[in-house]
Parts: sequence; C-alpha cells; structure tokens
Amino acid sequence: MGAVAAALKDAGYDVTGSDENVYPPMSTFLEGKGIRIMQGFKPENLAHKPDLIVVGNAIKRSTEELEAVLEQKLYYLSLPEVLKQFFLRGRHNLVVTGTHGKTTTTSILSWIFEYAGKNPSYMIGGIPKNLSQGCIIRDSKHFILEGDEYDTAFFDKRSKFLHYLPELVIMNNLEFDHADIFSSLEDVKTTFKRLINIIPRNGMIVYNEDDENIRSIIDGAFSSLVSVGTSENAALQIQNCKYFSDRSEWTLKGLGNFKLRMIGEINIRNASMAIAAAHFYQIPVNIICEAVEKFEGIKRRQEVRGEVNGITIIDDFGHHPTAMKQTFTALHHRYPGRKVWAIFEPRSNTTRRNIFQKELAEALSMADGIFVSKVHLLEKIPVAERLNPEKVMEDIRAKGKPAFYEADADAIVAKAKSHIKPGDVVVVFSNGGFDGIHQKLIDTLK
Repeated sequence: MGAVAAALKDAGYDVTGSDENVYPPMSTFLEGKGIRIMQGFKPENLAHKPDLIVVGNAIKRSTEELEAVLEQKLYYLSLPEVLKQFFLRGRHNLVVTGTHGKTTTTSILSWIFEYAGKNPSYMIGGIPKNLSQGCIIRDSKHFILEGDEYDTAFFDKRSKFLHYLPELVIMNNLEFDHADIFSSLEDVKTTFKRLINIIPRNGMIVYNEDDENIRSIIDGAFSSLVSVGTSENAALQIQNCKYFSDRSEWTLKGLGNFKLRMIGEINIRNASMAIAAAHFYQIPVNIICEAVEKFEGIKRRQEVRGEVNGITIIDDFGHHPTAMKQTFTALHHRYPGRKVWAIFEPRSNTTRRNIFQKELAEALSMADGIFVSKVHLLEKIPVAERLNPEKVMEDIRAKGKPAFYEADADAIVAKAKSHIKPGDVVVVFSNGGFDGIHQKLIDTLK
C-alpha cells in the first residue's frame, strides 16, 4: 500500500492515507514523499471527498472509515484492482510468487532490469537499497510485481496475484501459510493452480525444481516452463555454492558464475530465479552478472541496524519457521564462531496459531539463546487454535538453550542486558514495528 501510494504521488496524484500503526522505514519514507498520514480509521478522514479510496486487505467491516465509504457510496477499489485497471493492461508483467523470498527475488529482478537500462515499473513489498523506493510506475513496457497469495480485500477473497495479468511468473517455493485465509496446504495449491491457468501460451513459468509442492501443480500449465534448482533435473542447475562472511558465490549451469552480497542458499535461489527471468527477456548474461554482484539487499532482510560494544543488532522480517531457519543458517555463515541470540514477536496470523507449534521451537532452537514476546492479540484467536508459547519455550529449553518468554519489547530489552555480551549477534524477527525494539536494544546495550 505504501509503495503504491508513493508511486501514485510521483505520478501527480494527491495522495493521503489512513492507518493505525505506521512505523519506519515505511512511515519515514511516506513522510519524505509529502504524503499525509492520518492516525486511525475515522470518517472525518474522508472530509476532502477523495475521487478514489484504495482499500487495503487488512481493512475489515465495522472499521468506521470503511463504513462511511459504503454509506456515502464513494468509489473504492482494492489495491490489486487499481494496479490492473490503471497500470498493468498491455504491459509485459513479471510476477514473483512463493511463500518465502518474494521481496528479495522481486528486488533483484527489478534491479537487473534497472541496471540493464530497461527502465521498468515495479512494485515491491519492501525498500531495496539499490532502488529509490519500493514502487515506481513509468511509461515502460515491463512491470515487475511481488505477487502475494494473500487475499485481495474484504470484498474479494481471491489472491492478489490473480489480478496482475502475468506474462512471466516466478514460483519460488510453496508451503502452508496464512492460516487465517487458507484451511490447508491443498487450499494454497489451488490458488497457485488458478494463477498457472491465466498465464498466456507465449508466457513463461520459472519454477523451483527442488520444491515438491510446486512440481505437483505445474503439469497443467499452457505456457513454457524453466526449472531452477540444485537437482540434476533442473534446466538451470545451481552448482558449486560457496559462502563467505560478506557474499555468496555459485554457478548456474549454462549461464555462468555469479556473486551476491547476501548470504545463504535461499538468497542464491532467489537470485537464480531472477537471473532466469531476466535471461528470458534477453538481457545479456554479462549485464545480469554485474547487476547481481552490485545488488545491496533490502531493508528488514538480515539488515544490520547497529553495532554497540561489539554487539551486532540485526532486523529480519522472517516469521515463518522455514524462513527463520534459513536466516539462522545465513547468520552462522556470516558470523562464524559468534553467539547468535534470537528475539521473536509472534505476530502473523499463522504464528499466533498452533499450526507451527513444533516447528517454531525447532527453528528458534538454531539460535544460542532465545527471547519471545507475548503473542500479539492472542485473545482474538479461538482458544483451540492458539499457539502455546510456554510449550515453545519448554521445548527450546529441553534442547539446552536459554529461553525467555517476556511481556513486551521493554521487558525483553531489560532481560537481554544481563545476558547478551560483547561479540554476540542479536537477530530480531518481526513482521511489525515491535515497539522500536532495535533502537531500544542499541540504547540499552551502550
């Protein structure tokens, strides 16, 4: 929402917004764009009679501002509908999907096109360091989009990516997530099958050959297919992976050797998917190689927020057990021999539930010590579906790791002060602002 708001502002529209909890980096980014953000969802936010209201998928009935929109019969659309109606028709749309790595893969692909002088439009659910913002809309034939499988709006429960008129689709991985809208893994597969069914015959699917769930749905495609992965069956096989403290290196069979200033197998795979897509649009391999090596990463993805007294504070958006495991693996490569502490806020609609009760403990146990905050709005989850955080902590302690369940960010910071030592690494996992815990840690550990 924020990225598209900024792009519309750049396109000459007068843009305002309503939200309840706006936090950096998006809040400061929007302020810098001159976009007025009104706190809370209030009917008076509509006093200037906007020509169009874009309704985010977090907005539910009974929200007072939404009720005013409906009562006044104002013109409203979902965010994906705005993109489809105003920007995507007639373009070559590249849509990046998957349970994990969408933001990273979309950012790398957009940067390759930018570096190659293709002047693309793009929409990314984050802020890449190489690009000025997460969304920009230009008079370009290429539009690169992060394709979320989450639902579109309160009035449209289809996945967002079904609105994006795809020509090329990247399918990076597929796991169960978003337990508030999908009932099972099969339910998630169904929405991806629907996406496959709207890709034109002259289009392309770049998919992960190593992912069994993706392989199980890919057969019905009308478009061409290119497989990427470590498997010998992959058309573009990932080989010779090497990890250093500041980069990863690998070979993509048939295309050459690549370097990336990000660590871990997941990021090699993300970059390889982007490379395959860029190659389909005939960007020269030497240009792709240069662009990938110059890619600097994304805010909130293994982002170093500060160093104090020899302690490194890292911010990471990870909230699914698989993504967290991949981050731990990358951090152990990046900081060999250093103790890694994890701080986790169970905030997503899936991690607040007991679906990953066992998996969360397994993932967090990859850290040397763990702090978990009170589960966000646990009282809104049906009792039988709630995550049992005490059991998570018990399972972690059974593996011999120190684990603390605390009320909030302030309590965690107070406890951390007596446990975290010079030379340690602290990674904070949250898909929200977590009450500014990163700066609180930096200030306290001084």
